[in-house]
Amino acid sequence: MRVDFATDTGAVRSSNQDACKCGLFPGGGAWTVVCDGMGGANGGNVASAIAVESIEELLRSGYRENMSPGNIKSMIINAIYRANGAIYEKALKARELQGMGTTAVVMLAVAGRLHVAHVGDSRAYLKNSGGIRQLTMDHSYVQDLVNFGQITKEEARTHPRRNIITRVLGVHEGVKVDYAVWDFAAGDIALACTDGLTNYMDEDLLEEYINRHSGDGGALAKELIKFALKCGGSDNITIAVVNNI
Repeated sequence: MRVDFATDTGAVRSSNQDACKCGLFPGGGAWTVVCDGMGGANGGNVASAIAVESIEELLRSGYRENMSPGNIKSMIINAIYRANGAIYEKALKARELQGMGTTAVVMLAVAGRLHVAHVGDSRAYLKNSGGIRQLTMDHSYVQDLVNFGQITKEEARTHPRRNIITRVLGVHEGVKVDYAVWDFAAGDIALACTDGLTNYMDEDLLEEYINRHSGDGGALAKELIKFALKCGGSDNITIAVVNNI
């Protein structure tokens, strides 16, 4: 396994409220966490930082070689629950942080499987021999409109209310987490990112970039950031890539 990430403030924002951490487990597994914070000048930074640190801590302390898929699922979901609680408790103690929150997408690749959990509109994609597919469904107002057939996926990327998130970490005491497991064979590539990229890029173009840099996740992430900046860079941009090599 190989894991890489890159992040950029973008061309418009004065601070980067995205956060990302990733790493390798003993025995060859890989993990990554991507978060997109929200909630005022400081709140988004704090929420996303708490989330990645809390999730990283539980993944590193809880992971064991030869864990069953069920135990991996429990570990990941509990890590996200813990992050939600940590953000919520922090906001209760600091008035200036009230209402802060963050998206989260967690990927863990091990033993030919890719475990994906998410809250919010940060996404995960899988590129394999069959092409590319989006693994997560946005928890957002515009995704609801797409689901009801009121707008298209293309219209959602430029919709004026695309920033309204319907599920987020840290705003409420509890949170619902979406979780799924996918086959992850040698040569497959998984990518997680914030909407600073997906607001500009569709799946076909993303697949072109992945094919161009399939052996170098670091170069891929940097080239995707360059693309988003060239398109305007209106938001923070973060990309994490897991290569099953």
